[in-house]
Amino acid sequence: MGTVKAVCTSDIKGIQKTGTDSVTLEEDFGITGDAHAGKWHRQVSLLGYESIEDFKEKGAQVNDGSFGENIIVEGFDLKTLPIGTRFACNEVILELTQIGKECHAHCAIYHEMGDCIMPREGVFTKVVRGGTIAVGDTIDIVG
Repeated sequence: MGTVKAVCTSDIKGIQKTGTDSVTLEEDFGITGDAHAGKWHRQVSLLGYESIEDFKEKGAQVNDGSFGENIIVEGFDLKTLPIGTRFACNEVILELTQIGKECHAHCAIYHEMGDCIMPREGVFTKVVRGGTIAVGDTIDIVG
């Protein structure tokens, strides 16, 4: 069992996301109002709270959403989970579709730190069943 530590959105791709109290997820689309929503396999991004905290210990000055992540989750080593893993949070079901991503143009974090964790530790999901996710909610692996 894990915990949702933050939920973040942005209406423009390629920028840091902004934290909010809750988000609404639409089946096979993503987070309402988020630039990455759409009919594709990377509708919602997740990043591990522990990974972010480890990166902060190296001197990174980052906030929730700094890596472009939608949901920060505590309690799972997300990058080690197999493709197809499903997460349940309230009525929402997310399915893991991709681990990491290619970083074509290094972000501000990379330029400052010489590294960024999102390309190797961030994971991407599609929304199997929609609903609402809020900070503090419990999230479970269900398959």
